[in-house]
Amino acid sequence: MAVKHELKNWLPITKKELEAHGWDELDVIIISGDAYVDHPAFGGAVIGRIIESAGYRVGIIPQPNWQDDLRDFKKFGKPRLFFGVTSGCMDSMVNHYTANKRKRSNDAYTPGGDAGFRPDYATITYTKILKELYPDVPVVVGGVEASLRRVTHYDYWSDQLMPSILIDSGADLLVYGMGEQPLREIMSLLGKGVPFHQLTNIPQTSYKAPRNEEVAKHKDWKDIVLNTHEKCLRDKKSYASNFKFVEQESNRLQADRIIQAAGDFNVVINPPYYTMTEQEIDQSFDLPYTRLPHPKYNKRGPIPAYEMIKFSINMHRGCFGGCSFCTISAHQGKFIASRSQESIMKEVDQVTSMPDFKGYISDLGGPSANMYGLKGKVQEICDRCVSPSCIHPVICSNLDTDHSQMTDIYRKVDKHPKVKKAFVGSGIRYDLLTKSYNKDANDSIDEYMEQLITRHVSGRLKVAPEHTADDTLKIMRKPSFKHFHEFKKKYDQINEKHQLNQQLIPYFISSHPGCKEEDMANLAAETKDMGFRLEQVQDFTPTPMTVATVIYYSGFHPYTMQKLFTPKSEKEKRNQHMFFFWHKNEYRQRIKDKLQSKGREDLIERLLFSKPEKKQFAQKEEGKSKVFGKKKSFSGKRSGKSRRK
Repeated sequence: MAVKHELKNWLPITKKELEAHGWDELDVIIISGDAYVDHPAFGGAVIGRIIESAGYRVGIIPQPNWQDDLRDFKKFGKPRLFFGVTSGCMDSMVNHYTANKRKRSNDAYTPGGDAGFRPDYATITYTKILKELYPDVPVVVGGVEASLRRVTHYDYWSDQLMPSILIDSGADLLVYGMGEQPLREIMSLLGKGVPFHQLTNIPQTSYKAPRNEEVAKHKDWKDIVLNTHEKCLRDKKSYASNFKFVEQESNRLQADRIIQAAGDFNVVINPPYYTMTEQEIDQSFDLPYTRLPHPKYNKRGPIPAYEMIKFSINMHRGCFGGCSFCTISAHQGKFIASRSQESIMKEVDQVTSMPDFKGYISDLGGPSANMYGLKGKVQEICDRCVSPSCIHPVICSNLDTDHSQMTDIYRKVDKHPKVKKAFVGSGIRYDLLTKSYNKDANDSIDEYMEQLITRHVSGRLKVAPEHTADDTLKIMRKPSFKHFHEFKKKYDQINEKHQLNQQLIPYFISSHPGCKEEDMANLAAETKDMGFRLEQVQDFTPTPMTVATVIYYSGFHPYTMQKLFTPKSEKEKRNQHMFFFWHKNEYRQRIKDKLQSKGREDLIERLLFSKPEKKQFAQKEEGKSKVFGKKKSFSGKRSGKSRRK
């Protein structure tokens, strides 16, 4: 039976709703760049519900107007404890702009998908407004935007290095990563009467201290002092060398404290909390969400991001892949926090009881769907680990990759009387499912693949090999493409066995650091040979807190300090991307000219011609070489140069 919700089942977003709760003031006010969706996939709702569960009065001001008389920011007055600020589920600049810096015309986190309801650099804009209106009220910033901008970082959209967001915003405290654990501690200490300015020893938080004063020592934490923001501005190598420490300490279970000077302050970043236990993550997902957008949006149209996940189940957090272009581990952590099967099945009951549920769960997954329940065999080894990835350059011998728990939960959901089909839509790590790469894997990966392909693919399965060139894949921290060939073979065999015709959809990135034009041409040719006509290819977008972004800006790999090439100009990016359009007539001549200029006639043959055409092309090229062969000195030097290229 579906639950009928009253307006007071949501956290208040208006003065009238505040009164309906019987409150005359709030302890905490959350400002969010997203519309208010009371669902565990939306950070503002999670934070609000946690504060509520601790016994405090909390309200949300979603998508306030920052361009008028600021009445939205004033409607609740001053909170008793603090303001919480988040840009929303995405960095506001990623939300607003494409990889080519073109303004997007829509916003998935706004009713009707309408753009223009949040500012650029939303966390900074909102915080500055609050500090002007209520200078004596503390501001805590959190969410993806704050988390990934906690140290000196490269901002692609302004093409400059920016200091910690604490400096530019003027916020008093920053919560990084998934905020439940630090937030519970903040609320606990404030409840005991600890003054806000003394909240300096909470893990997974960052604060400013006067630069002319020594930062107080902590008996349990060692300190790592980074190159100052000013030094990073002068010297790109100094900026690059900082990142190794930032990434390693973000992913260590027993990490050091980081200190970086910027302007008049030292930015102090406390070590992260230990990975959430099953009980802790269950608590977060089991809070009394309505699982619906606030009723005020009913006449404004659906919220696309909500429509995408309303019938999905997030089973875990974190990702141990450590891909150099991805921010998931920087925000959610390297180690997997998995929910209990009881909590997951409880959510399945809730989803299947929704009035418009038609029997189909859109996703049983997480950042990478097949990491649920995976962890180290010996925890003490994980406790000491500083590697940013558990599966690159090889799969760690201490990682238990048994997929039985996933197969088990898939089958339980499959048997639910109200579920016709439960799909896995969030993508999987194919390399974990190939015995050529996952050498210590047991038979559970075969059982998992059989269950996945026969019961949980909605006609298309998404995987992300990202590239075909080994040199680029190494920079990406991804396995050799030969393992994708093995996975596809296995995938096709299972489909054939069960008389299924399900597509495999591979994702690729162009213009990644280290990638040359010939690499992209080879990628297009190799995938064409495999029968793919690619549709899921995107240009690399530099986002804060990734290895690839550090390389893009500085030109140096932060772990080796080796200088690396990165395509940056619009022309370079366009030249890389065009190889994916080999099947369009308007691109054929440009592709042919480009590859001829690089002496890669072999790729012309593979990319532009069918089998009969390839034979004709080869004969034509052979005839040319016989003619040019008469001019030995010219021909020899030219062809030799081409081969070296």
